Amino acid sequence: MAKTVVAVAYGGPEVLSVVDTEVPPPGPGEVTIEVRAAGVNPIDYKLYGGYRGNSPDDLPMRLGLEVAGVISEVGTGAAGPAGPLSVGDEVVAYPALGGYAAAITVPASQVVPKPAELSWEQAAGLLLAGATAVHAVAAVEVGSGDTVLVHGGSGAVGLLAVQLSLAAGATVVATASERNQALLRDVGAVAVTYGPGLLDRVRQAAPSGVNAVIDAVGTDEAIDVSLAVVPDLSRIVSIAGFHRLDTGIKLIGHGPGADPGAEIRGNAWRQLIPLAAAGKLTLLPVKAYALTEVAQAHTFLAQGHPNSKLVLIPAR
Repeated sequence: MAKTVVAVAYGGPEVLSVVDTEVPPPGPGEVTIEVRAAGVNPIDYKLYGGYRGNSPDDLPMRLGLEVAGVISEVGTGAAGPAGPLSVGDEVVAYPALGGYAAAITVPASQVVPKPAELSWEQAAGLLLAGATAVHAVAAVEVGSGDTVLVHGGSGAVGLLAVQLSLAAGATVVATASERNQALLRDVGAVAVTYGPGLLDRVRQAAPSGVNAVIDAVGTDEAIDVSLAVVPDLSRIVSIAGFHRLDTGIKLIGHGPGADPGAEIRGNAWRQLIPLAAAGKLTLLPVKAYALTEVAQAHTFLAQGHPNSKLVLIPAR
């Protein structure tokens, strides 16, 4: 048995409970992981909030999509993308459905080695946001000489998209609140504040124009400014602006009309983990909660602008 978070109804964090569940033994091509940390992401609370419907058939709903931990059991032929897996291996799993748990059994195809240079907390919070950033950068084909506008540049996805764009040789203008301007400047971006007058500030920051946009916030302001500075709709991508599907911009993720990008996201670890292990990515600071504090973690995250990556730590 393992402590596991479930949503027993649709609603807010008050519907979350921690229950004991059976951990199925790994079948062929599967492994069981003792979870050391589980990443917390906005999609987690959106799901039990009814983002994809509210069918009672989906209740109780297990939550979580990314974990870091130690393999405790392996099924026959268990090999991940980096090779065979063994008991005792320190690993990261994404996507790991139901990852808010003390232990979880997952397909080995979703499991990759955790580098020693990353803490459990850092490793557990890297791949979902990171894979989204990798997908976004690829979707608008960021390259050397481009000037890229990143909306929400200080968030978990935006900060990684900024750095990946810079690594590709682009100049980056990124939006954030005043208190997060220094973070963006530290990684090499030109920082601008969002809010009234954003279009003028972007044009001033990029006098030669903007070639591509990565929108990590989905506000009307972000999308309207994007449309004003980049006429080529194929070079504007949003991870959250699903209500603006009619504009013709690219949408990625799991919303209506979006490209899920399963292949590129599934392989994003090949780029992200080596960069993070080598200290070449600035990661948000971690804010950790006990697994039993999941409601508090979701309440904090839902307020917006957490300025940190949230993780859950199961008791040992």
